[in-house]
Amino acid sequence: MKNLVSIVCVLTVSAQLSAQKVTHQEVFSAKMNKNVKTIIITPDVQQGATYPSVYILHGYSGNPERTIKQDIPDLVQKAQEYKMIYVLPDGNYNSWYVDSPLVKDSQYQTFIGQELVDYINKNYPVKNDKKSRGILGWSMGGYGAVNIGTAYNHTFGIVGSSCGALDFNSFGEGYTHYQVDKVLGSAISLNPKFLTDNKVKTMATAEQQYIFDCGTEDTQMIEINRKFHKKLTDLKIPHLYIESLGAHDPQYWSKSLSEQLTLFNQFFNH
Repeated sequence: MKNLVSIVCVLTVSAQLSAQKVTHQEVFSAKMNKNVKTIIITPDVQQGATYPSVYILHGYSGNPERTIKQDIPDLVQKAQEYKMIYVLPDGNYNSWYVDSPLVKDSQYQTFIGQELVDYINKNYPVKNDKKSRGILGWSMGGYGAVNIGTAYNHTFGIVGSSCGALDFNSFGEGYTHYQVDKVLGSAISLNPKFLTDNKVKTMATAEQQYIFDCGTEDTQMIEINRKFHKKLTDLKIPHLYIESLGAHDPQYWSKSLSEQLTLFNQFFNH
């Protein structure tokens, strides 16, 4: 009898530990007519409970698999700690998370802001309201989070960018080096609607929370982020801006993104 009780206890503990899931899912996009690899991380889901959700956008050349192994290695642990559902779509290496006017199957703004949110709402126990849904990313994903977050400001309540590529006009050689031209065309003929500066009018009235951070040794992004912070400050648009020691590398953004997720948790529980 004692052995039987021990076995039952072990099985119960195993069931609790296996309840947290990292699911690799292919989500169909009607807009792009293709499946998009997506990782969904859930906590130990309790029957009848619903959870906040955060959409996490990787940087240029990244992917969701690398995100959980290298870029935010404590992400699975945080999902359980904060009782949150994390959604990591594959941004296809260099999509810049825009609806490309040039590439038919690169319509990632619509996919993430609408199609993926609809899919998650239907298939996972998420709280389906703006105050319980956030979006964040780093580098290319920082640009994407601001671009998608502001475009779908009735969907996302909090937007976070870490070392974000927030100004294509200041990109210089980076514009072609990071293949922005492949999805948006030449810098000279760029449609102004794709500039982050053109999001500020929306941000002023969107009733969202904004977090921006950047490393002081990040020669690629620090001045761009300082300039955008000044613009928001001059326009009296509330936001949190953080600078700390670090370069444009996983060591910096894994720490900053982990800290941003803590702030997201505070927002959801406010």
